[in-house]
Amino acid sequence: MSIPLCYKPSGLLLHSPRTRGPLLCNHSSSFSKQEQTHNNWTGLKFIRGKKLLKDLSTWGIGGPCNYFIQVLDQTQLVSAIRFCHEHSIRFVIIGKGSNCLFDDLGFDGCVILNRIEFLEKEEPGLYRVGSGFRFNRLGVHCSNEGFTGLEFAGGIPGTVGGATYMNAGANGQETADAIHSVDIITMDGRLHRLNRTDLNFGYRSSPFQDMQELASITAVKFKLQPSGSAKRRQYEYMERRRISQPVGEQSAGSVFRNPLDVGVAAAELIEKAGLKGFRVGGAMVSKMHANFFINCGGSTSQDMLDLLALVKEKVDQKFAVQLKEEILYVHPHRNDVKSKQR
Repeated sequence: MSIPLCYKPSGLLLHSPRTRGPLLCNHSSSFSKQEQTHNNWTGLKFIRGKKLLKDLSTWGIGGPCNYFIQVLDQTQLVSAIRFCHEHSIRFVIIGKGSNCLFDDLGFDGCVILNRIEFLEKEEPGLYRVGSGFRFNRLGVHCSNEGFTGLEFAGGIPGTVGGATYMNAGANGQETADAIHSVDIITMDGRLHRLNRTDLNFGYRSSPFQDMQELASITAVKFKLQPSGSAKRRQYEYMERRRISQPVGEQSAGSVFRNPLDVGVAAAELIEKAGLKGFRVGGAMVSKMHANFFINCGGSTSQDMLDLLALVKEKVDQKFAVQLKEEILYVHPHRNDVKSKQR
């Protein structure tokens, strides 16, 4: 059994030096020889060949990447992207690594870790936040200050950039509902600010997923409304998650999108197919929430891929429903660069 290697990512953008936009699936011939040295370029420190991607993913799966760099601000991010372009290196930008599956073979390009983590309160209810800022931390902060719109974020792993890219949501709220504007960097290194009125969001989708020139989201401005019950509501959402989801386990959050026009959640379909607790190697369907897949000890990337494929096949056979992934599998190599696949 196999599953497609191209999924729409959550805040995780793949880029190839041969094209001018984010790619959802890349392949390559072979890894460069690993080097245990650090490389400096325009003041940036790159780590060669020894950064393990399992340490950057909430699934705890993944081998070494060829290049690794952590960026703390917009200027460093632009420099890192320029380095990759000038040296013909494909790159991937990640935040908390909560919605991706890296391969055990690693990644033959450059992994850029986004740590743009500022939080600015421009006026009551108006927050400008770095794309690397933790989304759950933002949700708690805004709710504690008495503003509604992001209470759901308190229980969502990932970063502000990832939540915006994927239009994360729960409990009847979505990220898009609170967005005022989004700052981005395009592949030519230019900065742009996009107003909410110019952006069309959908269920777990955003215009950034189809934006060919997008290099990265750098900051998001949120406009929230005052509410005396925001803090209580946020706490209730967190408690609901705590008792219904495997919060302390190694997972990537929800694996599949809830199918549209079916009226049944993905977790319910998986459970009714008798797959709760089903295991392939070290990968297991959570016994607590069937749309969470757990690394229950030593799972390989192939274990998780096989489990994903098996669950999709069983649900399709039983209910004639084709589940669509929320996670992104990052292929370690590139042979032929492919454009986005829907």
